[in-house]
Amino acid sequence: MPGMIDIEALCQAKGLRITEQRRVIARVLSDSRDHPDVEELHRRASAVDKGISIATVYRTVRLFEEAGILERHDFRDGRSRYEATPDEHHDHLIDIESGDVVEFHDEELERLQAAIAERLGYKLVDHRLELYGSPLKKRG
Repeated sequence: MPGMIDIEALCQAKGLRITEQRRVIARVLSDSRDHPDVEELHRRASAVDKGISIATVYRTVRLFEEAGILERHDFRDGRSRYEATPDEHHDHLIDIESGDVVEFHDEELERLQAAIAERLGYKLVDHRLELYGSPLKKRG
């Protein structure tokens, strides 16, 4: 959905010290087209640098999240999953059978959410929408 985000550049812009291991983790995250959990990030990062421990990945992910570079999602599968903080808002549809995450943006849905907030006496300033579904089966 959103374009590739350069997490390493975001770290530098925020003044974070970039060690070589953080650089590897940042690049792995930048290259991710899914929403990996820490274990998957560790698997991918350690394929590049065998010296990266899972504890380093946990610390780095926490640092990036606190700096506003990463967003953490809990898609009801017991794992925290991560994506670069997007430049543009999007929502998620989670396939409950495969765990795949589909990113989408729908203007009609955005207008409806703002209208509901207004009807209830609020101005919508932010939201996060997660839909859970299973694939429609073909009949026949």
